[in-house]
Amino acid sequence: MNLTTLLLNIGIVSLIVSAIIIFGLKKHKEILMTFLQTFCGVLFLFSGWVKAVDPLGTGYKMVDYFTEFESTFSDTALSFIAPLFPFLSGYSTGFSVFMIILEIVLGIMLITGSKSKLVAWLFFLLVAFFTVLTGFTYLTGYVPSGTNFFEFSNWGPYVKSNMKVTDCGCFGDFIKLEPKTSFLKDVFLLIPAIYFLVRNHKMHSLFNKGANSIIEIGAIVGLLIYCLSNFVWDIPSVDFRPFAKGKDVAKTKEIEEQAMADVKITDWKLKNKGTGEEIIIANNEYMTNFKNYPKTEWSVVDQIKTEPLVKSTKISEFEMYDIDDNDITSDFLQEGTQLLIVSYKLYADISTEKVMTQDSLFVMDTLMSEDGTKMINKTFDRIESTEKTVPVFNWDKGFKSDVNDKLLPVVNTLTAKGIPATWVIGGAGSTEINALANDMNVTNIRMAQADDILLKTIVRSNPGVVLWRDGKIIDKWHIDKLPDGDKIYNQYF
Repeated sequence: MNLTTLLLNIGIVSLIVSAIIIFGLKKHKEILMTFLQTFCGVLFLFSGWVKAVDPLGTGYKMVDYFTEFESTFSDTALSFIAPLFPFLSGYSTGFSVFMIILEIVLGIMLITGSKSKLVAWLFFLLVAFFTVLTGFTYLTGYVPSGTNFFEFSNWGPYVKSNMKVTDCGCFGDFIKLEPKTSFLKDVFLLIPAIYFLVRNHKMHSLFNKGANSIIEIGAIVGLLIYCLSNFVWDIPSVDFRPFAKGKDVAKTKEIEEQAMADVKITDWKLKNKGTGEEIIIANNEYMTNFKNYPKTEWSVVDQIKTEPLVKSTKISEFEMYDIDDNDITSDFLQEGTQLLIVSYKLYADISTEKVMTQDSLFVMDTLMSEDGTKMINKTFDRIESTEKTVPVFNWDKGFKSDVNDKLLPVVNTLTAKGIPATWVIGGAGSTEINALANDMNVTNIRMAQADDILLKTIVRSNPGVVLWRDGKIIDKWHIDKLPDGDKIYNQYF
């Protein structure tokens, strides 16, 4: 589904609801106002719900924004604002839940016509906030690498790869919108937002204040429980991400990679360094006459390519390596069954301590035998003590409990029955991974590493467990919902 189809469907639903309000309930004051209330309300209900099923995903998107804002402001006269964004990143999940609930409850209040003046202002401020976010993201496409956003004189032509945040997250993982599309959508929503401010006295109202309060309080409580159930107690109830249960990762990865390989360069966009003139030249002409456009005079602004027949997802970036940097990706894309334990980060405070180590030193002498053969004689000399600084990992109690009490008993049961297991970790090197294996007494699980963002996409639990068979995802579990090992074996094997 694309944005146009989604908006058409929302429009149809809005027309039906508006007709009920106008002709059935006869609660309207102005037909246009009733339709706009209903349309914007249904839109907010849907966009809020697709994010409520995965609040962590919205939280991760907010971290992307906060990181970009920190980088942008740190090199300006407003650098004192920059430290605010890492602080906000630490509360991104809570902020995500708050914004999701606000969006959905606001949608409900628009449809019911509760507190018209307050709703009009909240809707306007929220849309304005979204417009600034998506507008900033879109405009970064004009900011070359190494240039600060506020250096307007150094902006150049729009280049999609300049954007650090490539998806606004407006509809979660249900629909991925490019920042330009998201920005135009939010600009369009400013029209009804301003209309609500000016004519909020014409908003319809379906219920009295008491009924509205009950609906709103009930919605807030219910949504809070629902949001928490989708990441604190379990994985999302609905999975719109590429690595959903039942997904054939092996086949999809092959199709996406082939589609990218089939992409062709059709034209080259060049800029004259002296005059600033920009021209577009067909690929064949450029490859034949590229000597006529020397790098001293012309710079490549962009390569214009055909669109891939299949759009790439995170599955195209699915790569895993063991702690010796050997590629083990194919193990999960071929025939066979195995468990994948996923941790996008490790929870530990790292300190150091000094320890004394003792090394035995030997003296090596070269001796010559009577027949002229050289012989090496190794003689013990002494024991030397050396002071070394070693890292100490103080594992988070909750994380350690999850691993020792919930994860390992299940995995050990399955590996004992011949089901291989791999624990893949993001944002950590071999030192941290080996420390985890040693401290947690992990003996029968292969340790591996991968990109942390990829791992966040695979399963919304840390740690989480994924069951693979023949390159497909058969099932996956939140650590708090992980079944007994024998139960998994009996169900799937």
